[in-house]
Amino acid sequence: MNVTGVLKKTTVVSAILALIGCAAVDMDVNVNSANQELRNFTGGNLSLVQTDEQRRAMASKASEILKEPLNQPAAVELMLTHSPQFQTVLAENWAQAAQAAQMGRIHNPVFAFERLRIKDELELGRLLSFGLLDLLSFPARQGIARTQIDRVQLQLTSSVVEQVTQIRQAWVDAVAAHQAHTYAQQVFESAQTSAELARRMQEVGNFTRLQRARQQSFYADAALNLAATRHKATVSREALVRMLGLSSEQAAQLKLPERLPDLPEVPKAPSEVAKRGEDRLDVRMAKQGFDASTKSQGLGNVASFLDIEAGVRYDTVFENDTGERNNKKGYEIELALPIFDWGGMKRDAMNANTLAAANRLEATLRAAQSTLRESYSAYRTTYDIARHYRDEILPLKQTIADENLLRYNGMFIGVFELLADSRDQVNTVVQAINAQADFWRADAALQATVVGKPMMVSVSGAAANVGGDAGGGH
Repeated sequence: MNVTGVLKKTTVVSAILALIGCAAVDMDVNVNSANQELRNFTGGNLSLVQTDEQRRAMASKASEILKEPLNQPAAVELMLTHSPQFQTVLAENWAQAAQAAQMGRIHNPVFAFERLRIKDELELGRLLSFGLLDLLSFPARQGIARTQIDRVQLQLTSSVVEQVTQIRQAWVDAVAAHQAHTYAQQVFESAQTSAELARRMQEVGNFTRLQRARQQSFYADAALNLAATRHKATVSREALVRMLGLSSEQAAQLKLPERLPDLPEVPKAPSEVAKRGEDRLDVRMAKQGFDASTKSQGLGNVASFLDIEAGVRYDTVFENDTGERNNKKGYEIELALPIFDWGGMKRDAMNANTLAAANRLEATLRAAQSTLRESYSAYRTTYDIARHYRDEILPLKQTIADENLLRYNGMFIGVFELLADSRDQVNTVVQAINAQADFWRADAALQATVVGKPMMVSVSGAAANVGGDAGGGH
């Protein structure tokens, strides 16, 4: 068999492989896979909105959700289906998957045409060339592309976990800030009543100037605190609005619950958390990264030494004087000669990337259980603090308030002592709200860490602020 025949058959084979063997990307399949793996996070509501009809359907669904006070699962559903910010994450992941699949494609052949006239002779040249090294390395390139596609799929899953966790925490912040502002309003009203009563009592000579100034000072502090909590409630609400992707009209419809959910009666057990963290996303992504680097290095070592281009030539020569036509057939091979650059730096870079991927995998494996223990510690600590407020501190404050009311009715204490006790009780309730919000933030972070997207939260130590200012907490 001659060389020209081999090149022709090779070209046909390469074309067939390029058509039927290339790695492909179906974003709907990727989204469905993420829905299946993250059922507890997405509720099966994850979808990429691409058409106007889908956008109208999602807008209608958003309107239905906003008719009721927005609970946390509804906030997650609304973000997954309605938020342009989240849809950007999905579209960018689609682009990354397509780019990963492109790595497994063979470069298109190049067709060159030339027309030359020399006196009475006309020559037409035709050349079809392709990368022979691309063809020879096609199976390896396919393997690398599939590994990269799998890694991008894991990145999509990780991004979904991160976005859902952020919207859960943003919802907690918004509800807690709204609830704290309600109680700050009560403190302000109590201080306002106390200041007005002190003014009147000074006017009739029953209060000294110092006593009135103390009540007036507390009233001024309460006004400042009310303004601060009002702004915090606005900031938290608007942050939630942005993450949900609501328009101005939709933002006006948004209604938040009056209070945070109750604490669970029993916290998650450490054994349950450790068992669920066995197949983590971060470990799987690190393994995929190492596999991709290893495969790329094997192909790159060959490509750093040489590059081969093969082509089939078909030329036609016309003799104008005689009208004779002659055809010339042949082939040509182009080989890059490693004279000035032997590819040493490219190989060093690939070796370094593979080494970095290996160390990244080892670091992820070592850190996996550590981040899980830290996240669980924050979860359990915030649960214990919030439960302590619920079961111990708040009942004690209520008992004190009931006893002081009896003493007031018996004329053993005055109205100012009763108002001061009421303010102290409300301050404790605000701290309990902060402790409860800390727990729900830690709960969302723990769920993310369990699946392999470590997200840590700080423990505010709200218990240390008992009897302190109303701004204590997270």
